[in-house]
Amino acid sequence: MARMTTTMLLAAALVTTAACSKKRPEVLPPAPGDAPSGAVDPNGGGAGGSGVATPGSSEDFKRSVTSDTINFGLDMIDIDATARGILDSQVVWLNRYPNVRVTLEGHADERGTREYNLALGDRRANSAKNYLVARGISPSRITTISYGKERPVALGSDEESWAQNRRAVTVVLN
Repeated sequence: MARMTTTMLLAAALVTTAACSKKRPEVLPPAPGDAPSGAVDPNGGGAGGSGVATPGSSEDFKRSVTSDTINFGLDMIDIDATARGILDSQVVWLNRYPNVRVTLEGHADERGTREYNLALGDRRANSAKNYLVARGISPSRITTISYGKERPVALGSDEESWAQNRRAVTVVLN
């Protein structure tokens, strides 16, 4: 009887452990902002929209700031003069909408290991976050995530493509 109870407890523990394990999806979901062709933007942009963005929306952000993306040098996390100008325009918009939250996505080019690029993307996202915080944006409004080399914007294996993929992107959370 005791052996049967032990076997059942062991089986229950294995089932519970197996149920808790998380498998990595084979295909990553689309990047934020990617919409199927022909989709209508609920904020008024896109196909069939009036073209007027709702104040404080993601579309308004993209129209109002210099860019939603800053780029980095090879193995770098430093905010250069161009990136400062872009982030300063984002600070102005974020100050206008103090209840809007954003996510900073860190990315790397295809070179290097997955682990290295995830860590580098994290440092890039946090570098941009630290700049925004230093300019008065509350850190509680900003989350960071690293995609490493998993979401390239340029699919070449050349310096031009790599330069485009070394970036941090600010995404407005609606």
